[in-house]
Amino acid sequence: MPTIAAIATPPGAGGIGIVRLSGPRSKALLARIFLPLSPRFENFRPWFMHRGRVLDQHGEALDDVLAVFMPGPRTFTGEDMVEIHCHGGPLIVQAVLESVLRLGARQAERGEFSRRAFVNGRMDLSQAEAVAELIAAPSREALRYSLNRLDGLLGRRVLALREELEALRVQVCLAVDFPEEEVECLAPADFGRAVGEVAHSVRLLLAGQKRAKVMQQGAVVVLAGAVNAGKSSLLNALLGRNRALVTDIPGTTRDFLEEACDLDGLPVRLTDTAGLRRPDADAAASGGADAVEALGMALSREKLGQADCILLVLDGARLGEAGAAAETCPDAAARQVLELAGDTPVLLVWNKSDLCAPAVFPPRWSDGRFCCMVSARSGDNVDALAQSLRQILLADGLDNPPSDGLAPNARQALALEEALAELEELEADVRAGRSYDCCAVRLDTAAARLGEVTGLSSPAEVLDRVFAQFCIGK
Repeated sequence: MPTIAAIATPPGAGGIGIVRLSGPRSKALLARIFLPLSPRFENFRPWFMHRGRVLDQHGEALDDVLAVFMPGPRTFTGEDMVEIHCHGGPLIVQAVLESVLRLGARQAERGEFSRRAFVNGRMDLSQAEAVAELIAAPSREALRYSLNRLDGLLGRRVLALREELEALRVQVCLAVDFPEEEVECLAPADFGRAVGEVAHSVRLLLAGQKRAKVMQQGAVVVLAGAVNAGKSSLLNALLGRNRALVTDIPGTTRDFLEEACDLDGLPVRLTDTAGLRRPDADAAASGGADAVEALGMALSREKLGQADCILLVLDGARLGEAGAAAETCPDAAARQVLELAGDTPVLLVWNKSDLCAPAVFPPRWSDGRFCCMVSARSGDNVDALAQSLRQILLADGLDNPPSDGLAPNARQALALEEALAELEELEADVRAGRSYDCCAVRLDTAAARLGEVTGLSSPAEVLDRVFAQFCIGK
């Protein structure tokens, strides 16, 4: 393969700029443009930084640099590699790159270094994608998960599932090719059970996609509840600053207010909404002076449908102790929120605990939901609320504790969904008593879809699309 070169540091001026080469001529090209400053220099000692001057094609010095030669195959790309560390002025870095290009190196394409690492077996496709995700990580949590995927945790898990399907394929082939022979093969019941176990494992992996989406794109958390329940005060408490206007006048918040927040490395967008009243009160307001408030309530209901989690804020001072001891929710606005929430997780927040701390908590009518008692005014227990919210957002809903790295991205999730569909159809075929040669087709397809996650069976256009999203120097 040709030797490629690119600038590995971001555009603009900086303290250091790095030009990277990969390919069989890397060392030879470095030798032609590098003038060592040490009189004891004999050859490029592998993995050792050498100081010297880098020269242009005419032999004129361009910069005082540090250069390192890294022999393959134990490099990022699996090939011989060179890095030239020069001063980070854009003109200097570009001049160094042009020197190696004039001597025969080729300008690297987007993601070509990572693609060579994939082609040379230094990483699978899920690890290569983790490189780009690591660079673009918007939060500390996303950074941690991307780093663990870079270590190959997701790829190894998918490979193990694929090997289980391969073992089943062997049994199916024996049953098809030697039907009259006394060859040991899986009974239909055992076959169906084994397929079901693999399908369940794929479902667990797919459940982790929610965590990946939340970590990469952030979560939408909507604060909802009755008027004057303290939603705006709670927003300010979570943000640690006064962002929303707070008064004792009901209906102060007429429109929604969104602010970004960081929950211990997890990006969250908090949305404060207008307080809800009874539906009949909404209708009355819509024809009078409070028509703007009615529009705000309608917008609040719309925002509830976009939430990843809802903070249902309860006015503890108004409900009193009886509000928590009741068998059904006594707050009409809260009942509206719970009805509109559908499958969206709801965290019950008993606010104004400094004015009324119920003897029964969580409320009897909470139905097993997460509950937290806080005082937005004094800040009591707000940190615990933030931790509970973080736990809900990172949960996967399948009683599977969060596992670092097992959070597929959108492309990987699509391949897993297609594999799961084949496995579910295969389970139905086994229950229906279909012949093993028909089952073998679905096994082949499911194994191929799992292989797409790690790149074992990915078509060239998929690889082109993945690596086209990388920067040129990576």
